[in-house]
Order: sequence, then structure tokens, then C-alpha cells
Amino acid sequence: MQALKIAATGMSAQQLRVNTISNNLANMSTTGYNARRAEFADLHYQQVSRAGAVSASDGSILPTGVQVGLGVRPAAVSVHLQQGALKETGGDLDIAIEGEGYFEVELPNGESGYTRDGGFKRSADGLIVTNDGFPVAPQITIPDDAISIAINADGEVYAHFDDAVASELLGQFTLVGFSNAKGLEAVGSNLFRETEASGAPFVSEPSEDGLGTLNQGYLEGSSVDSVREITELIEAQRGYEMNAKVISAVDQMLSATTQVR
Repeated sequence: MQALKIAATGMSAQQLRVNTISNNLANMSTTGYNARRAEFADLHYQQVSRAGAVSASDGSILPTGVQVGLGVRPAAVSVHLQQGALKETGGDLDIAIEGEGYFEVELPNGESGYTRDGGFKRSADGLIVTNDGFPVAPQITIPDDAISIAINADGEVYAHFDDAVASELLGQFTLVGFSNAKGLEAVGSNLFRETEASGAPFVSEPSEDGLGTLNQGYLEGSSVDSVREITELIEAQRGYEMNAKVISAVDQMLSATTQVR
């Protein structure tokens, strides 16, 4: 009976959905995290009799036919791109992106990574780096004698010194955009990599080319809606239970068949 296999695909699909929801809930406090959604598509169909086939010698056409579905399959786990709430931290190197765009990060293997986590730090050499110590591109170094820094909405970084009235421009942050940001590959640690699906990155200054602006002293919170996630978790649980009941019912039917004498 195909129902056993069909129900098994349904249970597997709901399990993937639960895994996705659990990851969202686990990251509800992760800076710059965007919720994921599991998406599904129906599997192949067994064409017992095709719609439009001739059903009789007089040329009658079947209006619908008989198509038996064979279950469900995962189609995608897509990112729901949504601006998270900005949370004030007061940190000089805490920078939130308001709008579209990513910071570019230089990875140890020489490749570029991209992140919306603006919780930057200062290395021993004064270089602005991520929490994992990766330099932010373009590299900006803060002098040892700087008493404070200021970052405006356009990404310009200024340092203030005790013995100087005017501030010194150290550099400017840039943002990176993609034609299809949902196609980026998540690699963990709030980092993404370019793929063929995302398209080539384009670099621009904040507030230009459709990219967002920067807010110093803020971090972007997660866009996870905990109420929605719990609701979907209940739906996934019920779906899993119903598919399990189908397997139980089919098992009872097969038992009845073997008892026929």
C-alpha cells in the first residue's frame, strides 16, 4: 500500500519543519538573524489513467483521469528577509544597518564573508574586527591615543583626541548588496557567502544604490516572531501526529488482510 510511503514522507516533511522552527527559536536573540521557513512541494504522481485520454471507441475523452499522489518533498528552506528591531547598546563599535545591505568581512582563507551583525570589536592592533576576530572591509585602524570614535549614518569613522579640537577621519564603512540576498549561503557565526543564486556582490557607500544607513550605538535584533513560531510548531506537531495515525491505520488494514481465511 502506497499510503505507508506517503505518510512517511509527510512525517519527514513535518520533522524538517520542526527542525527549522527550533532553529528560529534558538536564534531569537541572535544579532541580525532572519527567520527561516520550510517550504514543500508534492512528489510525482502515478498516472493510472491520464486526463484527456480516449476512454471509449466513440472517442470519449476522460475529463480528469486518475492521478495518485506519492507524497511530499522539501522544496526549500528560505530566509524571510525582514528588518529586525534596533536595540540601543551605547557601544562605540556597535553598528546597526537600517535597511538593506551587509558588512563585508575578510575570512582567514582569503574569501569574503557577509554579515548584518555589527557588534564589532577592537583588536590589539587597533583594527576593527568581528566577534571572531575577522577584519571588517575596508580595514579601519583606531589609533591608541583616540579617546572616542564617532560613526555617522554614511559610515564615516571619526576619532577624537585629547590634544586636538577637530576630529580625524579614519575611514568609511561600505555596504554590500545582492540582487537575490535569499540565495546567500549561511556558514554560521552570522556569516554568509556569495553563491551563483545570490548574484555577484556590489559595493557602495551607505544610503546609496538602495542600501541602508548605519546607526552607531545600536544592534539589529532577530526578526523571529516567537508567537508565530510557537503556532507553527503546534501545526507541525499535529501534522506529524496525523501522518503517524495514517501509518497506524494502514497497519491495521494490512493486519485485517492477513487474517482473511
